[in-house]
Amino acid sequence: MREKYLAHSAKGGFAAQLYQAHITAVTNNAARYAAKAEEYSKKYSGELERIVRNAAAFHDLGKLLEENQSALCADDKKHAHLPINHVDAGCAELLSEGATYSALAVYSHHRGLPDISEECTRENLIFRDNKADVRKVVDNSLSELLLTHKTLCPNEITKPELRVDGNPMFLRMALSCLADADHSDTAGVYGDVVDESNIPKLRAKERLDALDRYVNSLGGNDDRSIFRTKVYNTCRNANADTPFSVCDSPVGSGKTTAVMANLLRQAIENNLRRIFVILPFTNIIEQSVNVYRKALILPGENPEDVVAELHFRADFQSKEARYLTSLWRAPIIVTTAAAFFGTLSSSKPSALRRLHELPGSIVLIDEAHCSLPIKLMPLAWQWMNTLAEDWGCRWVLASGSLVRFWEFRSLNLPRPKITELTDSELHKKLADYEAGRVMFRAIKNALSRSELINSVQKSAGPRLLIVNTVQSAAVIAEDICTQYGRQCVEHLSTALNPHDRNAVVQRIINRLKDKNDTNWTLVATSCVEAGVDFSFRTGFRENSSLLSLLQAAGRVNRHGEYGTAEMWSFSFVDDKMLTKNKGLKYSALVLERYLKNGIEIKPELSTKSLEDEINVEGGMTLRDINKFIKLENDMSFRTLDEEFEPIENDTVIAVTNDSIADEIAHGGGNPHKIQIYSVNIRRSIMKKYELSEILPEVYRWTLGYDDFLGYMRGVLDRRIFETGFLNV
Repeated sequence: MREKYLAHSAKGGFAAQLYQAHITAVTNNAARYAAKAEEYSKKYSGELERIVRNAAAFHDLGKLLEENQSALCADDKKHAHLPINHVDAGCAELLSEGATYSALAVYSHHRGLPDISEECTRENLIFRDNKADVRKVVDNSLSELLLTHKTLCPNEITKPELRVDGNPMFLRMALSCLADADHSDTAGVYGDVVDESNIPKLRAKERLDALDRYVNSLGGNDDRSIFRTKVYNTCRNANADTPFSVCDSPVGSGKTTAVMANLLRQAIENNLRRIFVILPFTNIIEQSVNVYRKALILPGENPEDVVAELHFRADFQSKEARYLTSLWRAPIIVTTAAAFFGTLSSSKPSALRRLHELPGSIVLIDEAHCSLPIKLMPLAWQWMNTLAEDWGCRWVLASGSLVRFWEFRSLNLPRPKITELTDSELHKKLADYEAGRVMFRAIKNALSRSELINSVQKSAGPRLLIVNTVQSAAVIAEDICTQYGRQCVEHLSTALNPHDRNAVVQRIINRLKDKNDTNWTLVATSCVEAGVDFSFRTGFRENSSLLSLLQAAGRVNRHGEYGTAEMWSFSFVDDKMLTKNKGLKYSALVLERYLKNGIEIKPELSTKSLEDEINVEGGMTLRDINKFIKLENDMSFRTLDEEFEPIENDTVIAVTNDSIADEIAHGGGNPHKIQIYSVNIRRSIMKKYELSEILPEVYRWTLGYDDFLGYMRGVLDRRIFETGFLNV
């Protein structure tokens, strides 16, 4: 035997880590994560912990191979890789002991969960290395490796797996515990230590008292304030005795605080450990976070430690960038639907490592109608039911245009008992108050850019103009700026990084408060359709869906201050500079039929419109729905991960701030700063837009960027440079 065996080599001034130290730390922490998750489970009691403990004990067994130890102990570690797959030995040992689920976790802790059906075709080679020579080395050395392992780690031995129903979510949970323990311990070796003892607790009772005081301080005797008080008290005191609740309350009725009160009450009654607030768009995170930090922070607390804002999935597979990964460890987490459901669908350990923090949580899906494309909603609903039944999660769906998709006749979805947080009497009063606030109109003929701008400019301001793509928003905003001046237009889309979006939102709020400042238009994408407290005089919405139209109308005459206002639907003629959102094809067809047939646009039509979308054009969406559910049930983890796209998922992070990019390039970088000074760029256009790699999976935006058009400034400037003009 060697004098010492390493798990990690010395690097960057940090000492090497002994094998036994790593195995002990990972085993203890992974088992602790599993045990904590199982505290909230009525279905599992020790099964997850046993599987995770076995996996952790043997996940790095192959590092004991002499060839791998020579590499770990070598002086020059800059570009070295272990010569033999260190995962295969652990898989071989666990499979020989019948610990199949543990073997799967080990097999997946670097490469990610595979498609199980594909693995099963390998028969006796399941979860083993593809290369025969690697398997031969491992098999010939396995007895010696086990002897060394037992000498170094005498307490870490294989224990018989407890019988368990290994459904897909359970297997993700097992990998989560192992991956987080492994990644966290490895990060600690190289100086990136997370002190879990300082993570704040939820303290739900104290925070509910603080929220009551905050809401009481808001005051107001107008009709809207009175209704908001009724909504708050009704939600706060609703007895949610089921894992699922809904809040179907109109825009501007104070759902942000009202539903939070109910979340805290449920957390108290069910001894929950964490609250998630899931929002559809990144630009509304800051607004919600600001409210929660004002209302929920207790004396002596750091607001950022209590209410964590995660703007997008910041998951990095590379070791160099793994320290930037955002974990679900704060007591209150505000993030996007894409990030949240993208984690549930992931096969990658870098994303799944946070999943074990979800059991025992209550999750608000705010603006639930637009949280996911309809083809993904049924699978998400299946996950939500599994997490409720197996892992003690509770769910609240809130929206001013709530879609009860579980009631669709064309789908066979779970139908659990659901608690209504607002009673029918209050809901009727709110609906009556909303009636007549906005009149829906339609422009029959398709418009050119100039025709649209003329129509918008002639209408009463301030005006809201929403289009379907980021590029279209930038082009129209630039057109208005060129023709009427910068003071007549604001622009808001994901072309702006979160820092600049937040500044734009604040500027819009200030301009809307100035009753003398009316001759201007906000050009935006759908990111303004939920969660922002804007109230414009007139609205225009490019045809997309009935739900988007209803939500857009919630930003027009929001508080009834204009009497009655108008919301116009329109479409564009073909224009090379205006891009189409292919994902809206079917929903736009349904809306256009409603408008053509004179069907009244109202929230009660929401569920019907979405079911109509499922069945339009020969049921293409229904086929997609069934495909995703089958992938999940077949445990086709890798394929599901690739195809489950809440938004354009094949994107990279592009840092728009040069100083932040330089920090990352030199090994630094604050995760929060990276989030707020970055944008997501489709991987397919990286070369076209000349992104420069800083680290694996992290890039620098090299074209023009400004706080008006964001990264679209560089895109449009290139168009002008190449053609000499910006037109059709």
